[in-house]
Amino acid sequence: MPDRSPQIRVTAMPTDLNPYGGVFGGWLMSQMALGAGSLASREGKGKAVVVSASDFAFPGVMQVGDELSVYCEIVATGTTSLTISAEAIARERNGTAETRVAQGTFKFVLLDDNNRPRAVAQWA
Repeated sequence: MPDRSPQIRVTAMPTDLNPYGGVFGGWLMSQMALGAGSLASREGKGKAVVVSASDFAFPGVMQVGDELSVYCEIVATGTTSLTISAEAIARERNGTAETRVAQGTFKFVLLDDNNRPRAVAQWA
């Protein structure tokens, strides 16, 4: 992804684990949705809500204490929607090794003050 500034950065805590001791995939997806939502709201200049999430893959694992960075990029626009690709990278707590732990795509619809879909303004 061209801009390598993360949308969000967070540390995995013990409450974020699955019953097997690894970081729960649902937690990863929610962090990615938060990052993508931040980008959608900023670029859409207002309220943006998720209407679909797809193409998820979890190619790596992370441990409690690892730092998660979520990188996002707008990959398509529609009349009222933004499609955002999200990538989650874990960095080990006590080092510099990084692992891609998740990737996926989110579609957001922009809403007006009455919660009705509104047109995507020209963005650059």
